[in-house]
Amino acid sequence: MSKVFAGASMSLDGYVAGPGQSGFDHLFAWNTNGDVEMSIGGSGTRLTLRMSQVSAGRYSALLESTGALVVGRFLYDMTNAWGGEHPLQRPVVVLTHNPPEHSSEHFTFVTEGIEAAVAKAKELADGRNVGLNSGTITRQALDAGLVDEIEVDLVPVLLGGGTPFFGELAKAPVKLEGPVSVQEGVGVTHLRYLVTKA
Repeated sequence: MSKVFAGASMSLDGYVAGPGQSGFDHLFAWNTNGDVEMSIGGSGTRLTLRMSQVSAGRYSALLESTGALVVGRFLYDMTNAWGGEHPLQRPVVVLTHNPPEHSSEHFTFVTEGIEAAVAKAKELADGRNVGLNSGTITRQALDAGLVDEIEVDLVPVLLGGGTPFFGELAKAPVKLEGPVSVQEGVGVTHLRYLVTKA
């Protein structure tokens, strides 16, 4: 059965981006500080990663189990639509009030809210899991009771401000079980929690 998980590289003080969309060199340093080479992405966004053995194993398992993603329009625009295809090479559902006039076939635009976006992603995932990225989408999905798991790539840096992963939740507190998994990579600790459903 398809699960919905939220995942992000996060600073120790809870941010997925620093002030003015900065800090990504710190948040994603673990993608390039190891000995295991991994190539991901399509023709528009080919990336070569070099992770530790632990991080590469965790990343490979995540890639294999993920069938579709849900993102917001801000991330879609900020990345310039990843050059036409997300690096994970999975279908992407973009939740937005204003769909663009033109886009590649790898993106589906949903305007009816987070529930409709997640439902569409589950359809596209074909039985595999649905990933949420990142802060605003995660908060909306948590408030709607749609999230089953939270995965945090915890990076040992303090950004001091910026974009929080969770921010202010309308239905706090959200109780979590775990961590049900703790994996120590190089410059990152991979944590997984289950969301306790009421």
